[in-house]
Amino acid sequence: MEANVKAKYEEWLNSDFLSKEDRDDLVKIENNEKEITERFYKDLDFGTGGLRGIRGVGTNRMNVYVVRKATQGLANYMLKTDKDAKSKGIVIAYDSRIQSEEFAETAALVMAGNGIKAYLFNSLRSTPELSFAVRELKTLSGIVVTASHNPPEYNGYKVYWDDGAQVVAPHDKKIIEEVYSIQNFNEIKYISKEAALEKGLLEIIGKEQDDKFIEQLKKQVIVNNDLISKMGKTMKIVYTPLHGAGNVACQRILKEVGFENVYVVKEQEKPDGNFPTASYPNPEDPKVFSLGIKLATEKGAKIVMANDPDADRIGIAIQKKDGEWMFPNGNQVGVLAVDYILKNMKNKVNNGAIISTVVSTPMLDNVCEKNGVSLIRTLTGFKFIGEKIKGFEEKKDDKTYLFGFEESYGYLKGTHARDKDAIGATLLIAEIASYYEDKGISIDEAIESLYNEYGHYRDGIESLTMQGKEGAEKIASIMSTMRENTPKEVTGKKVVIVRDFLKSVEKNKQTGVEIKINMPSSNVLQLVLEDNTYITARPSGTEPKIKFYFGVNSTDKKSADEKLVSTMEEFLKNIK
Repeated sequence: MEANVKAKYEEWLNSDFLSKEDRDDLVKIENNEKEITERFYKDLDFGTGGLRGIRGVGTNRMNVYVVRKATQGLANYMLKTDKDAKSKGIVIAYDSRIQSEEFAETAALVMAGNGIKAYLFNSLRSTPELSFAVRELKTLSGIVVTASHNPPEYNGYKVYWDDGAQVVAPHDKKIIEEVYSIQNFNEIKYISKEAALEKGLLEIIGKEQDDKFIEQLKKQVIVNNDLISKMGKTMKIVYTPLHGAGNVACQRILKEVGFENVYVVKEQEKPDGNFPTASYPNPEDPKVFSLGIKLATEKGAKIVMANDPDADRIGIAIQKKDGEWMFPNGNQVGVLAVDYILKNMKNKVNNGAIISTVVSTPMLDNVCEKNGVSLIRTLTGFKFIGEKIKGFEEKKDDKTYLFGFEESYGYLKGTHARDKDAIGATLLIAEIASYYEDKGISIDEAIESLYNEYGHYRDGIESLTMQGKEGAEKIASIMSTMRENTPKEVTGKKVVIVRDFLKSVEKNKQTGVEIKINMPSSNVLQLVLEDNTYITARPSGTEPKIKFYFGVNSTDKKSADEKLVSTMEEFLKNIK
């Protein structure tokens, strides 16, 4: 065991800030060098969006002590940045994960200890509602305690700024500096809940914000209020919150706009941080739909919608006309939504723009070009989409926001929030489903018609999980090797463009011309082949994974499918 790791372990073990329960937990591992190393070899990274990690006692774990330190750093930055920080305050929400409520209240009481007013939701709420509440209450900042779709042992903490989006430059790095400048836990200011309430530094919020949020969502119905009134009487929908925070809001918005036949998966309706029916509560995973499909079969529903625990992502399962179930990926749902929105909205706004990310499907370029609207791409992370929306509002770019999406099942219609909104997306997808069902078209047929119109595109993702210290080193090595030894060709097709977002440089391998990438530096590498195949490598910012994204296109379904398989196999054989 490294000396600094042992020293940190002993410092925590012998400190006076630990509870007896947590000290006993550390005593239990005193002879387990590997466990001590994993818990103490580093501080849990306070990244550009906040914290995320396995719950437990240690510097590299999510616990009340790490939350207090992070919140003190955020409070210090708020006080230095805005003279009115104390009165503007902060709003805090949390999801259904284990210790989420405890972490949220801890953060609120640190803020109160610093004289900053904290608005705390009275029970679990979705991430998009937190984003909305920041804007509605005009607070300086916001926090949502969640680990999104990670496994049950994780929790996390995302930080928002006054526009309702997750923090971006320059706030992100400056907050990180403040967090890391805290040397010991004695610097943290913390008061009791009773004192915070008595001093008016803690205010519990709930229904009023819920009502305002729902009213904003109702405004996002595009053109089909009459159609929803008609189809809502007959169309059947199955919904599951996957034990998370989306249940109440999703049921409410669907009912209030006119969808009368919404069936909720009872086994997954109750909030439960153990996620007993979905150990990986991610709507990208078809396995989470098994109970929903069973219910849909019983009720005669053709669509199942699922949110992740903090309800910022949504996945769907749809029944094809042959009776089989299909699980459209995030790109397919995103393009379906873009096509629907453009057909109904593009002539109603000036200079409309779609915003997506550098790892989302290349098909989007074709869709936007043919419809005469701008496509703006950002780095992965919805905060960058939120940043672009803010720029539109501040007239930094003469565009009108129409829709934003990430391939990782995140969508935002409207500007009521500045993060992906699965509550609003539930409504949008239900509206789209009613539009096609009225025409006698299944969703899979609608997607296939888009391929016939815009080209047969296929997208694939391969995620390699690499846990702990050794895993982090392996991921770093893979990215370094790719940069130093970029392949010259894949499946016989030359690599013509290399985009290194870490160095902010795009190089044309054929001409040697280099241009600057006007985005924040990020550890992402993208290759474009001569046949317009895209291959992108990116370490996850929230999980111990490295992700590889593939985008191919061809003239027909069969060759596109084959091309995706061959491209992924050839590229990945040299990675694994």
